[in-house]
Amino acid sequence: MREATTMIDAFHIALLQDQATAHWHDSSAALQAPRDAFDKLILEQHRANFDLWHREDAARDPMAADQAIAAVKRAIDKLNQRRNDLVERIDLALLEVASQQPVEAPLHSETPGLMIDRLSILALKVFHTEEETRREDASVEHHQRNRERLTLLTEQRNDLSACLAELWTEVLAGKRRFKLYRQLKMYNDPALNPVLYGKPTVESG
Repeated sequence: MREATTMIDAFHIALLQDQATAHWHDSSAALQAPRDAFDKLILEQHRANFDLWHREDAARDPMAADQAIAAVKRAIDKLNQRRNDLVERIDLALLEVASQQPVEAPLHSETPGLMIDRLSILALKVFHTEEETRREDASVEHHQRNRERLTLLTEQRNDLSACLAELWTEVLAGKRRFKLYRQLKMYNDPALNPVLYGKPTVESG
């Protein structure tokens, strides 16, 4: 891992996510190599969101057969579990660097990993919204509406990147702290999901 002072570079993370999104859609698009293990972890987590985004699109296909939809739904569950597991791995890596956090520092409710996950989703929204601004079969009004959406998404991502950078600076300075929050998902656990362990479910009225 990099030194603590440079381990989180929020704007580098956003750039890495942008490049990966473009490259995974078109392998001829440039993609810089990960600088270290932390960059690789960021890309793994972004890839889970990338795959999840496109599987969710497939699940909404009105022409898809029921069997195909069921397979997609199962894949979505697995990808969502991976996405959340990788968020936790990001936070664990950062906690190794910021392990000596003063207990008197205010606790930040959202972890850096969760903020990076939000940046990942915003990168996908930005990419696909930008596509809509130049879709050949769409109207001028459609292009304009998506240009406006793109402006908002870009502003939101810049704001979030700045907030992440500020949080990490404050963590390193001992002015703020964060904890690992386990997602504790239940739907993939055969001991916790009633459908999987055979417990009768209550039918809605």
